[in-house]
Amino acid sequence: MAGVATLPGQAGAAVGQPASRRRWWVLVAMVFGLFMPMLDSLVVNVALPTIQRDLNAGVSELQWMIDAYTLTFATFMLTGGTLSDRFGRKRFFIGGLVVFTAGSLACGLASSTAELVAFRALQGLGGSLLLPGSLAIISATFHGKERGAAIGAWSAMSGVAVAVGPLVGGYLVQHVSWQSIFFVNVPVGALAVVLTWWAVTESRGAPGVRRLDPLGAASGTAGLFFLTYATIEGNTRGWTDGLILGSFALAVVSLALFVKVEQGRPSPMLPLSFFRNPTFTAAIATAVAVFFALFGMTFFLSLYLQNVVGYDPVATGVRLVPFTVMILLIAPVSGRLSDRYGSRWFMAGGTALLGGGLAMCLRMQVGSSYVAVILPAMVMMGAGMALTMSPLSSAVMGSVDQRRVGIASATQTTASQIGGVFGIALLGAVVTAAFKSRFRSGLLRAGLPAEVAGKLVAKAGTAAASGTVPQATLGGLPARVAHAVPAVVRGSFVGAFHSGIYVSVGFAVLASVLAATFVRSHVGSPAPSPRLDGGGAAVGLRAAAGRVGRAG
Repeated sequence: MAGVATLPGQAGAAVGQPASRRRWWVLVAMVFGLFMPMLDSLVVNVALPTIQRDLNAGVSELQWMIDAYTLTFATFMLTGGTLSDRFGRKRFFIGGLVVFTAGSLACGLASSTAELVAFRALQGLGGSLLLPGSLAIISATFHGKERGAAIGAWSAMSGVAVAVGPLVGGYLVQHVSWQSIFFVNVPVGALAVVLTWWAVTESRGAPGVRRLDPLGAASGTAGLFFLTYATIEGNTRGWTDGLILGSFALAVVSLALFVKVEQGRPSPMLPLSFFRNPTFTAAIATAVAVFFALFGMTFFLSLYLQNVVGYDPVATGVRLVPFTVMILLIAPVSGRLSDRYGSRWFMAGGTALLGGGLAMCLRMQVGSSYVAVILPAMVMMGAGMALTMSPLSSAVMGSVDQRRVGIASATQTTASQIGGVFGIALLGAVVTAAFKSRFRSGLLRAGLPAEVAGKLVAKAGTAAASGTVPQATLGGLPARVAHAVPAVVRGSFVGAFHSGIYVSVGFAVLASVLAATFVRSHVGSPAPSPRLDGGGAAVGLRAAAGRVGRAG
């Protein structure tokens, strides 16, 4: 290693810049590091129905396939940023690449849902190590106008990932296999490791800027895990089951310990003092609510499009594109306008528009037209997200001391991911519970005796709550009954899906009220310092969000 690059305002960092001809290879390596985890998080949703059939998974297992990745990524990202700042961003970026690539290979080789969930968590750990340092490495490598161009190119790739993710996922699942969505990361990850090792110069944060907070990290992670576990598994085990009640109790104790620990730390992982500012608190709460609504919605939307409407994976990916196109078109404009006029009404209006798009999804039925029903909802939801997220990032960054914008951005990113975790967990619980009730009622209306209907509901389990009925559950039934069951399952799923949509709309409305009531203008705040005091989502995140509409 040729030395350590100096970031502006970071006394104590070693000096040294990579040769000019190698600097742009640094950017290529960082783009790989951003593109892989972003693309992977998007393509898995499209693959869920296929994975479900191959591995005989129920809804709770599908929830874990998403939440294992997202929860691990969210809970370790602040720690990953701290470790990168203290011990070397290049070192931890490479480590994250290795872990993520190994996790991808293991996911492709998984032969059971338990294995896939475990290896998805490994992927999330890798992402939490590599993503925080990527923008910090770019800022350490480039200066002046070159830095802006490099950050612009880096952030634009997230837009590309958002746009092509569903299409790539659909194509690979349909024409190769669901395993291929993970295997494709292996050569890309290996190339990124070689490029990073050759091109990147080591850099660190200023001495003493960040300290490790192992007790805070452990208690926060434990609290979120136990709460997620209880929420996802409650429908399967029963809400009064001892393990579920114990998990809820452990979640409360762990999260209370986290708050106590963070209050007493001179350099906390999550500075609770940030939340004394109403704008910061409202913006973070808005991020949680928005991603709660969006993650839960998109999880079941993919199941609806494939299991109920009958689209194949490629057709599903194509039909999700309008959502991402709206983000790519509108987000840059909303980012620029919010810098001029303030974030408040963009956030309030954007979340209200998102809620309207979600409410339009209540029109979806078993045989709904894509153009007349689904497309307008996709367009409105995408526009709402695009209007919301860039101004939200501006509000977060403008509400804290400019020396701490890195940790503030990382907090926003973590909050968004946590909102997504509980969106999938809680909406999964709501939809599964509603499905069981509707499924039984539908079977009774189809003429099944109550005893037979009850046994069939128990035999189908949570797998049927995804809108498809396992063939094994139809064995031994009269032909007339076996023929009627799939239609009952699809109708029950749509009704249960509507129950989840109502909850999502409620969270979007809550976000709109919070933004309108508590967010104040950041216009006139000092420009953010280029110092990366947390490694996290880092200084350029608002710029990245303004360009591609992704705020974490």
